[in-house]
Amino acid sequence: MTQDVGSGLFRAVDRAAFVVALGHRLRVAGLPVTFTALGAVTEALAVSPPRDVTALYWLCRVSMVSQPHDLATFDRLFDVVFRDATIAVEGQARGPDHVAPGQDPERDDGSSVSGSAPAGDSGDQRLPWHTRPRAGEHDEATDGPVLPELLPSAVAAVADVAFEDLDGSDLALVGAWLERSLRSWPMRTSRRHRVVPDGRRIALRETIARSRRTGWEPLKLSRSSPVQRPRPVTMLVDVSESMRPYATAYLHVMRALARSGRAETFAFSTSLTRLTPALSHRSAHVAIALASEQVTDRYGGTQLATCLANLLTSRHGSTLRGGVLVVASDGWDSEEPRLLERAMRRASLRAHSVVWVTPRAAAPGFEPLVGSMAAALPYCDAFLPAHTLRAVLDALDTFVVPGSVPVGRLTTRA
Repeated sequence: MTQDVGSGLFRAVDRAAFVVALGHRLRVAGLPVTFTALGAVTEALAVSPPRDVTALYWLCRVSMVSQPHDLATFDRLFDVVFRDATIAVEGQARGPDHVAPGQDPERDDGSSVSGSAPAGDSGDQRLPWHTRPRAGEHDEATDGPVLPELLPSAVAAVADVAFEDLDGSDLALVGAWLERSLRSWPMRTSRRHRVVPDGRRIALRETIARSRRTGWEPLKLSRSSPVQRPRPVTMLVDVSESMRPYATAYLHVMRALARSGRAETFAFSTSLTRLTPALSHRSAHVAIALASEQVTDRYGGTQLATCLANLLTSRHGSTLRGGVLVVASDGWDSEEPRLLERAMRRASLRAHSVVWVTPRAAAPGFEPLVGSMAAALPYCDAFLPAHTLRAVLDALDTFVVPGSVPVGRLTTRA
């Protein structure tokens, strides 16, 4: 990355790293900073490096703030970082009041920042020039720099908050973001082939047809590759009393799948209810309301084995063939474990993969020792926690786009 070696505020400072770090902190504070704004700040720093904190303030404010109601947030964070210096980050750049006695304030270590800081500030408070913020607060140390996961600022604030602690507006925000973000899908190889330049199989029909132009001499071979088809996804969500804190959040996940047109969604407690038509409504508020009205047995007991068996014998059970079955439940079933074992065995033989997600798996020391959960576990291809948005997206990485760039990294669908 290019460095500015001029005089003033940015002496020997990596401009790109500085802009990335500042933009990350603004997003965490709730300010929607776009990539275009970050690029504008970087270019402005190269063209006209600010010589004091006031000039830097106006440069960043003009480039990063587009709404009047965001000015207070920007001013507060800018003062904290550049005038009060109370945010501790990585790196060695310090404010001028942290210069040790006898130390040259114009050294090339980034300590030539002009401005003022309270005399009582600790020497461990550093400005974010020479650092790239880490993706999480508790990430393990790595050998090299780690770039942040760029979530939309409002979503980033609740990505690691348990669903049971989110209110209705936060859940609606998460649901809307999930609908916009879910683009990839599990694929399967079909028997059909199509002509592609880098195919492994020679397409005889196309090769012969092309040879008509060269006197029936096949000078150029046409190649084909199998056509990829989307796998069907079926999601069952437990809406019994024990799952009450997570039922609404899982409804938003089901809606994101249902809106794709490639998934079937069901809720179960003591009976099985198909929610795909209701959750496909254009309005998220109406969709959740319709789904809540249709699930008449919610927050009651749990008959997981019976509900799963009913799904397998219904006309929707054929959608499981070659597809992905996702069960969201804590495994507390009122029926005998052998009944669930029998149903799970049938489901595992019919589906391509079976994924079980539960909010209880995130608890320290959790072990799936409940009778029904222990009976179903041998037939699951994955057993994952799903208590926060980030945990749900990690689960989506497993059964929606396994082996590809994960949706849960939130880097491309802001």
